[in-house]
Amino acid sequence: MSRTDAALRPVDLARMAGVSTQQIRNYVDAGILPPATRTPAGYRRLDDRHRRALVAYRALMPGYGAETARAVMRAVHDEDVALALTLVNAGHAALHDQRLSLEAAGKALEAVAEQTPDASAPSRSGPLRIGEVAARLGLRTSALRVWESAGLLRPRRDRSTGYRVYGPSDVRDARMIDLLRRVRYPLPQIRPVLEGLRRTGGSEALRTVIARRQEGLAQRATAMLEGSCRLHHYLTENASAEDR
Repeated sequence: MSRTDAALRPVDLARMAGVSTQQIRNYVDAGILPPATRTPAGYRRLDDRHRRALVAYRALMPGYGAETARAVMRAVHDEDVALALTLVNAGHAALHDQRLSLEAAGKALEAVAEQTPDASAPSRSGPLRIGEVAARLGLRTSALRVWESAGLLRPRRDRSTGYRVYGPSDVRDARMIDLLRRVRYPLPQIRPVLEGLRRTGGSEALRTVIARRQEGLAQRATAMLEGSCRLHHYLTENASAEDR
């Protein structure tokens, strides 16, 4: 028996991947790994193709996410390579859209940061209530309340009515939070941006935010390249084996 045809047990792949033996069985049952034959005693018999499928699947996950990686491998084992490649292409397209959105958000954030509203001076129509701010920014009032609960917004309260009132700087901060949320920035990481803006009036913190996000997208693109390369090897090696 050649090395590539050598029988493997689920525990062998589990040790290689650092997962449980049951997880390997689950991968086979889910179609992430190819179907397995059984020994006369009923045990799963795996081989090098299962090992290569596992390598491909684990390489796909960092860049494309677990859900897409599962769908790609299932499509391959259903002999629907066209669907698998469509899913891969969709992942690259989504990443490209995120990069364009980040670039646009970066420009918008810089423009917002350059605004230096006088927080003590009301707007022409006076301080705004929460509904008016939400309407002006195209948001729901619930979003503004969530951001306030997270400590990101700090509107004052009208002494006579108790209603929230937003000055120009509050509106600017809400616009800033909205832009950062649109590029999937978590609330805890937005706080330093706002604090830096309030403290210095500059946009250096914003540049740091955008640079970190760009770095994250670059790392994901690299992971996608590795994953698609492993998938290509898996597909071509399977085709070569079938030709023999």
